[in-house]
Amino acid sequence: MPQIFELPDVGEGLTEAEILAWRVAPGESVRINQVLVEIETAKSVVELPSPYAGTVLELLVPEGRTVEVGTPIIAVGSPEEAASAPAGPGAAGDAGEGAAQPAAAEDSRPLVGSGPKADPVRRRRRVPGPSPTAGTAPAAGPPPEPARPAGWSGRLARGPLGAGLSAGLGGGLGAAQELAGRAARIAEDRGVWRRPRGEEPAGPPPRRPALAKPPVRMAARDLGIDLADVPATGAAGQITKQDLLAHAARLREQGARRAVPADDARIERIPVRGVRKATAQNMVRSAFGAPHASVFVDVDATRTMEFVRRLRASPDYEGVKVTPLLVLAKAVLWAVERHPQVNATWTDEEILVKHFVHLGIAAATPRGLMVPNLKDAQDLSLRELAEGLEQLTTTARAGRTQPADMQNGTITITNIGPLGLDTGTPIINPGEVAIIAFGSIKQKPWVVDGAVVPRWVTTLGGSFDHRVVDGDLAGRFTADVARILEEPALLLD
Repeated sequence: MPQIFELPDVGEGLTEAEILAWRVAPGESVRINQVLVEIETAKSVVELPSPYAGTVLELLVPEGRTVEVGTPIIAVGSPEEAASAPAGPGAAGDAGEGAAQPAAAEDSRPLVGSGPKADPVRRRRRVPGPSPTAGTAPAAGPPPEPARPAGWSGRLARGPLGAGLSAGLGGGLGAAQELAGRAARIAEDRGVWRRPRGEEPAGPPPRRPALAKPPVRMAARDLGIDLADVPATGAAGQITKQDLLAHAARLREQGARRAVPADDARIERIPVRGVRKATAQNMVRSAFGAPHASVFVDVDATRTMEFVRRLRASPDYEGVKVTPLLVLAKAVLWAVERHPQVNATWTDEEILVKHFVHLGIAAATPRGLMVPNLKDAQDLSLRELAEGLEQLTTTARAGRTQPADMQNGTITITNIGPLGLDTGTPIINPGEVAIIAFGSIKQKPWVVDGAVVPRWVTTLGGSFDHRVVDGDLAGRFTADVARILEEPALLLD
């Protein structure tokens, strides 16, 4: 009997993935744990091993298609079954949507890479109604609705509420209708009930005034936005500044899409999916959900450059890639130890200060921005930190970072120096409260002991979640990172 392999959840809650490349073909023999397919999730590229041994009967999903977790993607069976199986991906779907997929026997369910097991669906047993007798003609249509009082009072009076009121009032239908009418008017005013079909008013329904603070109302007037159109996420249905800005961004996107002709051959359309889609969602959530405060400082990194040269020449670091990023990473770890509140997570109820550092390194890859992190970086020696940074960036740029390596980061570094940029205002990684941008190191004139001399100078830029990190703490933390770049010997203290 054919075995159906469904797309598993490979990333702790991921809901979909794109089929990048099949490693097998119909008719090919496979063994357990042989790589079947390469998929791209919102976080990384993952190879899926086979939970079955046998012959590939059919590839159920073609390359380039994004499917949800639990979707059947490949069928494996015996060589005899392969002789009568379709040859290409997606062939099963061509026969019609109602075609049933073969199911694996319960005792042969896969133990490897099968993903979460779906809960069984139980359906209520259908009770057949009485069949019409031989001498009775079937009804031509639904029975006529009995006469009823008009409006909501009539509906409520006929329903359970009216029955209860009538019984409680000694069977007086007039009193029941009166009380039911009052309840209907209250429910209608509060938006609980909808009017019955056919009783809608001729004009548009009245719009309730939006709840918003005066600064938000003023900003809405400046943007030309009707607050009644803005979805509210604040307490008691209040519209926040973030709600207004997010709505304005959606309006701009809709306007941009309407302004682009659908048939213009000069416009390239790139589907938003995978890493790009996840990055966009995270950046919007961070930019509009966390109030960013930014600080900048110029740093004389001459002694950092000398320190890097000495490490490269040391036999202890032979074969290890040593860059100024290593010194910055160590400086961030040193400053976090002195100011642990920058290594935290904000929740609506509490601030979670973490006394461990999963140091994130933002890496630009062909697939988009990735932020893998070094787990427990505070426990690494300088050489171990250098090796970890090299492995982290190399794996990310090759697109082989695993989802677990990008989760639970606590603070992030983004190195924009290789791009020739001096500084920037980075967006905080969701779930964190601080990020440091490391600019390029260039020779610039610098005043030393009253004389202008050429020095290696860089600029640090930091963004902080102002709900957790005040301006004073942000300044002291950034200044401590700069102190280490100016004098790496302080790491020996």
